[in-house]
Order: sequence, then C-alpha cells, then structure tokens
Amino acid sequence: MPVLVPPHIPPGRLSSSPQPSVPVGDGLLLRPWRPPDAPAVLAAFSDPAIQRWHMRRADSEEEAASWIEQWTSDWYAETDIHWAIVRLGGGGPDEVLGRIALRGLIPAIGYAECAYWVLPAARGAGLAPLAVDAVRRWALDEGTGFERLELVHSVLNEASCRVAAKSGFPLEGIRRHGNLHADGWHDMHVHASVRGDDNSG
Repeated sequence: MPVLVPPHIPPGRLSSSPQPSVPVGDGLLLRPWRPPDAPAVLAAFSDPAIQRWHMRRADSEEEAASWIEQWTSDWYAETDIHWAIVRLGGGGPDEVLGRIALRGLIPAIGYAECAYWVLPAARGAGLAPLAVDAVRRWALDEGTGFERLELVHSVLNEASCRVAAKSGFPLEGIRRHGNLHADGWHDMHVHASVRGDDNSG
C-alpha cells in the first residue's frame, strides 16, 4: 500500500544510537535508568502521592529492576523513553530524585506524551518544571524531530497543572473521563507544546 506521507521521524533515528543523557543545569541530569536504581523506583511507587495518580505499584526491588530493564528496551523499540532525574554526585553515586518519560511515541507523526514523578524528599524545589522543560527542548529540537508533545493529568492534580504552565505546556482543553484511577474515572487536562512555539527548541 503506497504511503502518501513519509514518517516525520524516520525509523531508527532514535534507536540507532544509545539513549542520550539530557543536561538540566544546577547539577541535575536526566540519564538512562540503571539496575542499581531499583530501590529508588520501589520507594517512588510506595509513596501514596505517586500511587494516587498511577495505575500500578512495585512490590519488590526485583520487580522494579524488571521495569528498568523494560525501560531500556523501550528506547530501542522506539515506543517510550525513560530517564532518571539525578543530582550528580561529584565523584560519588548519583542521587535519584525522580523520573521523566516520553510515552506512547508515534514517530510517524512526531508525537509523544510527557510524564514524570518526583520523590518526596526532592519536592518543593522546582525540580519538575526544570526536568520537563529540558525534555521538551530536547524532543522538539530539529535534530530529535518531535513535532508535538502532550502533558496530560487529572483535573484534580493542581501541582501538575502548575508544572505544565511553568515548563512550556499551555492548557489546550479537557479530555472527559480520560483516565481511570483507583478512585474512578478522572477528567484530564491536556497541555501541549509544539515545535515553533516561542519557548520550544
């Protein structure tokens, strides 16, 4: 069957190279997840605030490690991209502060959805907007090739609404009954950033 529109991001553009780290500044870095990070993942998904907005939990370090293994594979499959948000250790081990991801990649149209969480001890310092903005700029750069990124969250999640506004994702609308949480269906705010916005690339 003839294809009328060539893929916006050609197959292999991402996966032909190892997943890059993305500098954030202020001693922060977004880097690929590593097996020793499993305890931080387990701690995150044991946190009630993170569980409120997510659909699953990790019950052991072994399960968390299997997620990290899958996150690594996702890069090469060009389906999702996952980074650990870390504070560089200055010669010692990195301190994992959170996670940021581009999920549901559709390379043919240059689309992905941005998602993140921050560990309790790292909240309140403006970390999430810095990380989200760094990923947004990396993804919408011409060399990477994404055209549209969405950030979607429950209308009850006011903190994520503030993060979106601070990191270059203006609100576009509401997706009614857009996601199912443990307490039922939630309407979802849809924020988006596209290449060519004043604060992109």
